[in-house]
Amino acid sequence: MTADKAKKPKKAAKAEKPQEPEVVPVPRLQEKYVKEILPGLAEKFGRANRMSLPRLEKIVINMGVGKAIGEKKYLEEAVEALKQISGQKPTIAISRKSIANFKLREGMAIGCKVTLRGKRMYEFLDRLVSLALPRVRDFRGLSPNAFDGRGNFNLGLTELLVFPELNPDKFSFTQGMNITLVTSADNDDEARVLLKELGMPLRAA
Repeated sequence: MTADKAKKPKKAAKAEKPQEPEVVPVPRLQEKYVKEILPGLAEKFGRANRMSLPRLEKIVINMGVGKAIGEKKYLEEAVEALKQISGQKPTIAISRKSIANFKLREGMAIGCKVTLRGKRMYEFLDRLVSLALPRVRDFRGLSPNAFDGRGNFNLGLTELLVFPELNPDKFSFTQGMNITLVTSADNDDEARVLLKELGMPLRAA
């Protein structure tokens, strides 16, 4: 082969096929809200503007871990449990002041919380209603009066292991949580109607 012989052109590298974004399915409760609950609320309240109808805006789950003052592993377990329950990494709650009687110092980690919106919010609420609450011992429904006067609902669970996704062998102590459902409703009555439609088992007033 002579030096001046033309070299064969290199084959052009194949363009990489762009990766298609993962399609996350719409939670069934969110789909039910859009297709069934929202039209029903519009008829019930007599409003054509859907933006004026009550909706669930966010769910805040909070765990106060008093035992973490003496042993950090309890907070670590609570964080892991909340992560599994919510599907989201919790933030750590820090004490704002020192209380000598409780051996609490300012800046000490004493709990954790998550704020859920969108799909994760609806997924959590669906599991709470259909799986967790029915596992609560002697459960007879939620209080219809646990509203704050501004359309938000609060409930407390004394045992996190009512969520079946948690392995009881991995948690060494009993831990409860507080759950707040924040709605866009202007009053408790409209929020109560919304939550009942979403499946919340509220007792009769």
